[in-house]
Amino acid sequence: MQYPSSYYFKVQCLNQYTDKEEVVLWMNTVGPYHNRQETYKYFSLPFCAGSKKTISHYHETLGEALQGVELEFSGLDIKFKDEVMQTTYCEIDLDKAKKDAFVYAIKNHYWYQMYIDDLPIWGIVGEADENGDDHYLWTYKKLEIGFNGNRIVDVNLTSEGKVKLVPNTKIPMSYSVKWKKSDVKFEDRFDKYLDPSFFQHRIHWFSIFNSFMMVIFLVGLVSMILMRTLRKDYARYSKEEEMDDMDRDLGDEYGWKQVHGDVFRPSSHPLIFSSLIGSGCQIFSVSLIVIIVAMVEDLYTERGSMLSTAIFVYAATSPVNGYFGGSLYAKQGGRRWIKQMFIGAFMIPAMVCGTAFFINFIAIYYHASRAIPFGTMVAVCCICFFVILPLNLVGTILGRNLSGQPNFPCRVNAVPRPIPEKKWFMEPAVIVCLGGILPFGSIFIEMYFIFTSFWAYKIYYVYGFMMLVLVILCIVTVCVTIVCTYFLLNAEDYRWQWTSFLSAASTAVYVYMYSFYYYFFKTKMYGLFQTSFYFGYMAVFSTALGIMCGAVGYMGTSAFVRKIYTNVKID
Repeated sequence: MQYPSSYYFKVQCLNQYTDKEEVVLWMNTVGPYHNRQETYKYFSLPFCAGSKKTISHYHETLGEALQGVELEFSGLDIKFKDEVMQTTYCEIDLDKAKKDAFVYAIKNHYWYQMYIDDLPIWGIVGEADENGDDHYLWTYKKLEIGFNGNRIVDVNLTSEGKVKLVPNTKIPMSYSVKWKKSDVKFEDRFDKYLDPSFFQHRIHWFSIFNSFMMVIFLVGLVSMILMRTLRKDYARYSKEEEMDDMDRDLGDEYGWKQVHGDVFRPSSHPLIFSSLIGSGCQIFSVSLIVIIVAMVEDLYTERGSMLSTAIFVYAATSPVNGYFGGSLYAKQGGRRWIKQMFIGAFMIPAMVCGTAFFINFIAIYYHASRAIPFGTMVAVCCICFFVILPLNLVGTILGRNLSGQPNFPCRVNAVPRPIPEKKWFMEPAVIVCLGGILPFGSIFIEMYFIFTSFWAYKIYYVYGFMMLVLVILCIVTVCVTIVCTYFLLNAEDYRWQWTSFLSAASTAVYVYMYSFYYYFFKTKMYGLFQTSFYFGYMAVFSTALGIMCGAVGYMGTSAFVRKIYTNVKID
């Protein structure tokens, strides 16, 4: 029996029912509790289904397909407000192979997930006795569904009927449904899945306050030290211009003014550099927009909506990438702008897709539901070639024509100035390593909450915190890179472009190092699939974060450098 598409629209979108109307129980996935991403189809275990006809299901969104949602009809007969006493819906003919499959699942603490009216339900497959010799399967699903008017607002599952697994026996599977009135409003029905005691803990508030104080300190430091130092430098340089050559203190001929003829020299590898800056600006735009949408729309209430929104916003903001990357490449005298456009457009998608496809081979080997269907791969490629690339081309053309002129306040010398020797702690490599410590310190507590929501069974919903942390991260990153760049220029080293980018981007290195600590000390993950999934996507996350921080640090530092050299009279 095939249900018409209008049925799905009514049940899954409007979430309104009439008495005795069909309520669908979808079986989603099953997998080990400690490996949240290692999931398999529910019926990959030898469970049996009810007698009702199968309802075909398709992935409504791209996000569902990428997140491994595999909804299959349970076959249970459930009607709105129609109570069902304990009823046997099927029997499992338990042979040795099926018993071994259930025993393996019980030993590895397998949980399964179901959905009723988009509300998730979790249950455990079974349990072992204290000695671990005998294993028992939960056979009775006791459903209690709360309703408010003509809407379902609450679902609870109680697993009962513990049956010992013995080969060559029949195990009856049963269920019951009890309906009860509830005062929970439909728009508040997901509140029970949230964990305010975890996300709104005093530690979370204290970390935000601590980061905010760090911002005040850094902004004050930059304003006080740099502006006072620069004012002193301006006064000294102005005084020197009024003095005769014989009166000048030649020992004071040092500092950032001495490199004015080289400070706006194009960076090394300008094509890669401009592509990274463009990609970083796009990632920042995506992060800002997605957080705002999540704050307004409560995206956690819909399966895959966060990922679908992120993909749509990333594609829509492709002109940002082209504009900033293309304009910077033109300012630095780049001529292969088409190659730069392709690299900028496909840098992040290639990194994400490459990691996803590598993990996909492991998922296929494991027969996991996380294996990305071929049709989804084609859809992602079509988005890259027919949406991201054309929009990036539009942004590149606009960037080159509107702000691609090299209008630097200082003329660039034909011959590069030799870089003098300096103390070891003023070397760019040392500055890069130290530059990411303070930005990481401002976000590492929030990283714990984000990691826990993604790698454990927590729903992240405090997007106001995330927005505040994003703003704090940007301010801290800009302040730190400005300080680092000023000291570098004062040492008469004009290689500030890559140094400012990499010193800000080094935050990602500390985040990835923290992910190792989180994996080994905060989780109980195990196995090849979960390990490759974790470290693969953490590498993608850290790299994207690093590119974003690097772009933000460079843009802030570029404005600072342009400002100080504009205000100095150059002979």
